[in-house]
Amino acid sequence: MEWRQQTSVSSADAFNEAKRWIEEVTGKSFGCSDFRAALENGVLLCDLINQLKPGIIKRVNRLSTPIAGLDNVNVFLKACEKLGLNESQLFHPGDLQDISTRVTLRRDEGNRRLKNVLITIYWLGRKAHLDTLYNGPQLNLKAFEGLLGLALSKVIFYFSL
Repeated sequence: MEWRQQTSVSSADAFNEAKRWIEEVTGKSFGCSDFRAALENGVLLCDLINQLKPGIIKRVNRLSTPIAGLDNVNVFLKACEKLGLNESQLFHPGDLQDISTRVTLRRDEGNRRLKNVLITIYWLGRKAHLDTLYNGPQLNLKAFEGLLGLALSKVIFYFSL
């Protein structure tokens, strides 16, 4: 299998697993098939992290404006840091913005940004997996191996021994 094809298949596995996990943990549906659009307003992300660590986010902005969504995403990322994720494990708030109408966009830029989001979800799921106080649904970390790459998988395997 060609490397690019393998990467897209691996990404599909990661997208499906992330969606499944978020829906099971929050008890809420994505509401659409577009992964980015479902998370863009940050509400599902805030609900997710509040299920993992109740009360870590005090207020979720439920207005349907871009500013409210950006606010929620920033609050989610700060909560991830409080749980111990470091900056290199976090996506940039702009990674969830709709960039489909930009003229000067590199062809794979949208995919790269969504992969950043998936990587953050992976690390958050890993954190939940290691938390002895959390007993909810678990993220299948194996679904992310192709996305993360072989080198990172080896590091993760070494630290899990």
